[in-house]
Amino acid sequence: MDTPNRYAHIPGWGTDLNPANRPAYPRERTPPRLDIVHEDPPTPQPQHIEVLRSVEHPVRPPIFGTGPAPTGLSGRIRRYAFGFSESDLRHWLLLLFADRVNMGEGLLADLARGHVPNLYAEMGGRAELKHNPMGTARKAALLAVVLGMAYLSVRRRASQRENRRAARREAQRLHRPARR
Repeated sequence: MDTPNRYAHIPGWGTDLNPANRPAYPRERTPPRLDIVHEDPPTPQPQHIEVLRSVEHPVRPPIFGTGPAPTGLSGRIRRYAFGFSESDLRHWLLLLFADRVNMGEGLLADLARGHVPNLYAEMGGRAELKHNPMGTARKAALLAVVLGMAYLSVRRRASQRENRRAARREAQRLHRPARR
């Protein structure tokens, strides 16, 4: 059995064998035409904030996207991450960690301005409750267990502290000289 007949049952197989079978064949040009060739590079975009650049790229491209400038601890982590190659896992893990740190910095900044964030709404609590009620119940149960354990731990420590104080007072009372 020859190869074309062997795979003929697969839709689209072999379209590269005969150019007439290619969907774009009548309009296709080989080699492809480059309509716009830049003789001169585009004018570089002005840089007003720090733009982090990968170690693989020796120069900043003339046009680039800008976001917020890297600031605080998350900015320091990002600068450190860009010291590694993009093929290095540390680069990406550090960038993910910097995102989490940035979220914490944002929460602290909100609190410093007197704005208490509504974490339930911002994290999609209503949608979670509507579309994943069992997951919401599991999270609520886990939260209740964690808070209960924390409460019992604090209460136990307070009780132990009170017992030590009572034992010290009793020891002091027993060792005092009797008054006459």
